[in-house]
Amino acid sequence: MHNIVLISGDGIGSEITDSVIRIFEGAGVKINWIPASAGMEAFNKDGNPLPDKTVELIDTHKIALKGPLATPVGGGFRSINVALRQKFDLYCNMRPAKTLPGVPSRFGNVDLITFRENTQGMYIGKEKYIDNNKDHAETIAIVTREASERIIRSAFEYARIHDREKVTLVHKANILKFTTGLFLKVGQEIAEEYPDILFNDMIVDNTAMQMVMRPEIFDIIVTTNLFGDILSDLASGLVGGLGVTGSANTGKEHAIFEAVHGSAPDIAGEGKANPTALLLSALMMLEHIGEDELADSIRKALYKTLMNTDVTTGDLGGKGNTKIFTDAVIANL
Repeated sequence: MHNIVLISGDGIGSEITDSVIRIFEGAGVKINWIPASAGMEAFNKDGNPLPDKTVELIDTHKIALKGPLATPVGGGFRSINVALRQKFDLYCNMRPAKTLPGVPSRFGNVDLITFRENTQGMYIGKEKYIDNNKDHAETIAIVTREASERIIRSAFEYARIHDREKVTLVHKANILKFTTGLFLKVGQEIAEEYPDILFNDMIVDNTAMQMVMRPEIFDIIVTTNLFGDILSDLASGLVGGLGVTGSANTGKEHAIFEAVHGSAPDIAGEGKANPTALLLSALMMLEHIGEDELADSIRKALYKTLMNTDVTTGDLGGKGNTKIFTDAVIANL
């Protein structure tokens, strides 16, 4: 029995987490779900979007599955997703993007994984106005050798363990010579330790262009925080969108698996939500805790379900809803 903290999240969060719980029960996965709150729901209730109790539970049990959390735009509290990554030093964000059966997309041969450094770069929150009128703002990006080494090494280790052929390091060292220049230098040094893995580097703007022209040339991408945020979403777009891609945030001791799409308040409670992204994240969680066979069984059932438009949700062009889709995955186990 595994103890897993469950943060349902905002909007459609409770619907898609309920779906994952039902599918896991149908597959015979032995998990003790420990409920916790965060985001707008927690903020509206207690005035704190990240309650101390939630932090304590994650710290105690080490692993969490998290639905989407709403973040105010341009004001209010900062992203709880970012806060959790920094709090637990979840330095590695891994986002697979793989062509799925039955899911409409522009390409049919995408199979890439983005490794994003999660704790530094532009997202550390060191920004400020430097004049009283708030007409001039600035932000600081930080890149260190230590943080660069561990994310780049994670990408190479994953490639070696899972028989991936190539690692592409993405940077902007032609302009940002000190920050991403350091990231590139560290990557070149580490690549020499993995002669069995092909290595190349690519400037971020060229990477974006190549991803939408020839996505098949990419295998594993490793990059800094801001670039990884953008490119991992782009990669999701190649295979059908954020609703069909999972995400893992891992550190030395803790791990949080999450759906990275929005909370979709406009359809909350209507039974229209697609649970695929959270389910794929949960399957990454199962693999993380050593339940590979169960993850493989559920993944096969999901793939079979995605090919049936009578049961898939409307965002995938189907006629079903959240419950019908969930029932179909369980039936296909």
